[in-house]
Amino acid sequence: MQFIDVRTDFAFKKVFGSEESKDILLSFLNAVLDLDGHFITDLTIVNPYQVPLVEGLKETYVDIKARLENGTTVIIEMQAYNQGGFGKRVQSNLAKAYSTQLQSGDKYIKHNPTIALTITDFVMLTDEKLKSSVITSFKFMETSQLVLFPYNELEIVFVELPKFHKTESELSSMADKWIYFIKQAGHLTAIPQSLAEDETLNHALEVANLACLTPSELEIHDKKMRWLADQEELQAERKANRERLVQLKAKEQAIEAKEQTIEAKEQAIEAEKQAAREKVAKAESITKLQIAKQMLQAKIDLTLIMQMTGLDEASIKKL
Repeated sequence: MQFIDVRTDFAFKKVFGSEESKDILLSFLNAVLDLDGHFITDLTIVNPYQVPLVEGLKETYVDIKARLENGTTVIIEMQAYNQGGFGKRVQSNLAKAYSTQLQSGDKYIKHNPTIALTITDFVMLTDEKLKSSVITSFKFMETSQLVLFPYNELEIVFVELPKFHKTESELSSMADKWIYFIKQAGHLTAIPQSLAEDETLNHALEVANLACLTPSELEIHDKKMRWLADQEELQAERKANRERLVQLKAKEQAIEAKEQTIEAKEQAIEAEKQAAREKVAKAESITKLQIAKQMLQAKIDLTLIMQMTGLDEASIKKL
């Protein structure tokens, strides 16, 4: 038995984004979102195409867009690889989903909360405080007193798959089971007992069963898996290049440190030579002064003393 890899956008949308699998999306959202005790009982899957309000602005797609029974909009994306500006894209999609709720003439009070839920197959948040947080939620907050904005209707939620390390036997919550399913479905060869016990998870595994795919869906799935493999190979190559670059920089720093050591030794030797030269010059000067003093005592002519010692007249007269 084989299952599609839910980390691809095609497979993710097939499992979570169809009308037939609405129960799957309901269960998943109830498991990973903190809705202040509110339990989602119904939702509507809507067109994920987001048209901008102003002509000429960027149009965007999200993987899944749903509207909960209380009016809250949830946009959901499965992202396999970190791309440049991805964090800004998440914020842009959230803002667009919130702002496009109103039509011309609508009052702002009609705005409903909007949540951007993003599942990443890479570590998105590297802050030390969040290094073990699989699910993280961000809202507007006053920075000095950590008080939530009273009209807070925007939320960004991340589920980071690489931070999830639980084995099947360690799954204790529905959130654990859904994250395990998304991360491991493509590697499973049988339905795990802990997932089969839940009706909705069992349904998700049925939808994800490769045997249930049509020929055209199998072709799309194969293309997505080849793309995923290419991306993994590219990422591995980039990682290897980064490691080689680090090693090269380390070697350059070692050579530079060695050169600095040699330069320091050369400077020390030169300093010793200079000190020796100064010592010799001082000794020679003392000797010359002593000779000049003795010659003066012997009443030898000043000019002859200057010639013999190399001292100037002023230095000799000081004696």
